[in-house]
Amino acid sequence: MPQEVRGVVSREKGKPVTVETIVVPDPGPGEAVVKVQACGVCHTDLHYREGNIEDAYPFLLGHEAAGVVEALGEGDVQGLEVGDYVILNWRAVCGVCRACRKGKHHLCFDTHNAAQSMTLKETGEELKPALGIGAFAEKTLVHSGQCTKVNPDIDPAQAGLIGCGIMAGAGAAINTGEVKRGETVAVIGCGGVGDAAIAGAALAGATTIIAVDTEDRKLEWAKGFGATHGVNAKNEDPVERIRELTDGFGADVVVDAVGIPATWKQAFEARDLAGRLVLVGVPAPDMKLEADFQPFFSHGGSLRASWYGDCLPSRDFPMLVDLALQGRFPLDKFVTERISLDDVEQSFEKMHHGDVLRSVVIL
Repeated sequence: MPQEVRGVVSREKGKPVTVETIVVPDPGPGEAVVKVQACGVCHTDLHYREGNIEDAYPFLLGHEAAGVVEALGEGDVQGLEVGDYVILNWRAVCGVCRACRKGKHHLCFDTHNAAQSMTLKETGEELKPALGIGAFAEKTLVHSGQCTKVNPDIDPAQAGLIGCGIMAGAGAAINTGEVKRGETVAVIGCGGVGDAAIAGAALAGATTIIAVDTEDRKLEWAKGFGATHGVNAKNEDPVERIRELTDGFGADVVVDAVGIPATWKQAFEARDLAGRLVLVGVPAPDMKLEADFQPFFSHGGSLRASWYGDCLPSRDFPMLVDLALQGRFPLDKFVTERISLDDVEQSFEKMHHGDVLRSVVIL
């Protein structure tokens, strides 16, 4: 039978979210109902509330989640069983789109979502789940391919973060930027995603890792994830300082974890010749980029956007969990506070002021 649970809903652009009773249907073919144990508060949820993703209100927010499979529909359920401990992902590889046919499953252009909709009990309106997940809720309905089994020994508050921000940042360094042993890396923007990129660069063997932000507190946090140097962009030119710290050349890889034209230009200019620029910060729809054309040619290298850290959840999620359990990836340091569903709106304000890396809803 359909179940009634509590969930965090955004009804109107820019308005505070509310905790509502939502209806979760029984899973249909290929679908799963997951009992959510923890869900991180990500900037993407705030982007949904502000209308920066789409305008399909009402939204059921939350997508950085871990939990337990409670029920499965018929048909292909990706080898899942009831009781499996999973991290939810928003790249459920279809296997048949043009990217998948080329063997580029990490770019899957037709990722699966649940066919059925969850609804508001009060009005019966269909809810649009954030990134096809909607996990600021006691239970959620997803496609079975959105469930990635991992080692159940990991704390759900830590595990859920891999489902978006941690994977986006670490993957930007490891997968998209292809950081290699002995290389130099700069990361602009030291929030959760930027710090995950720093941790990923350290894991990959970078020897010089330069954190750039406008807040000294965030620069100190970044050192806990592997940054060897901190640059406050309010006090000094980050491009010049990055060059000074890399023997005058610039970094091999620069990750822009902010996603505004000014930081993108800094990242472009802070690269060594043939260096790689990775954009993982998400630009707003109205942003425009203007740049001199000739340096695109003379500087060489590559300019790439990183979508979800170019990850394969089935490969990368279990790896990061195992590394965290081995003490080789500092996943625990990303959890700033544990909150309830009723505290999500307040956590958005803390995020805006840079007071937290991640608030995590515990259910």
